[in-house]
Amino acid sequence: MPSSMLTHAQIWTALDRLAARAGLSPSGLAKKAGLDPTTFNKSKRITPEGRARWPSTESVAKSLDATGISVSMFLSLIGDSNRGGAQAVPVIGFAEAGSGGYFDDAGFPVGKGWDEVSFPAVNDAHAYALEISGDSMKPAYRKGDIILVSPEAPVRKGDRVVVKTKNGEVMVKELKRKTSKTLELVSLNREHADRTLSMTDVLWIARIVWASQ
Repeated sequence: MPSSMLTHAQIWTALDRLAARAGLSPSGLAKKAGLDPTTFNKSKRITPEGRARWPSTESVAKSLDATGISVSMFLSLIGDSNRGGAQAVPVIGFAEAGSGGYFDDAGFPVGKGWDEVSFPAVNDAHAYALEISGDSMKPAYRKGDIILVSPEAPVRKGDRVVVKTKNGEVMVKELKRKTSKTLELVSLNREHADRTLSMTDVLWIARIVWASQ
């Protein structure tokens, strides 16, 4: 680092990376540490008056304890803040993804209400993450897992994908077949039926490029 002075951005970036290492969103990290879920939200990092708000020593200590990360490892996350190779990715809970206002018609994340988490660069400025909120996708994904979605990645047979229909339904499936007229999807949980959708009913489809396990 060019200076021995820690910056506000470095501390928050390190906390974002700490959460990502644990496969959590910032709010998920706060909950795991026994803190208020909004403690590390992006909106809490600046006061209403526009001043930088720093995380408390206690909240950092509880986060390190909850994730099993040493102080020296946390310091390395701080020291890596200026090296690049990572991007801030918007994240929301999967259960919220079907609500209005979170995506445009192309499947790109828009609007307010998104949290933020740091991931290795995925070469897609529109990439976003979803935090799994239930067990309907077991054994592939479990509650608390985070999936990284790239709307611009090519979609191929066998890929795991996120699909949103024009009636607002959002689902995670495996792509079996896509034609100009139909989209055939395989359920990740065999207790749920496979789906065949008319392409006229599909708003967008995006590929899952990474998942915490």
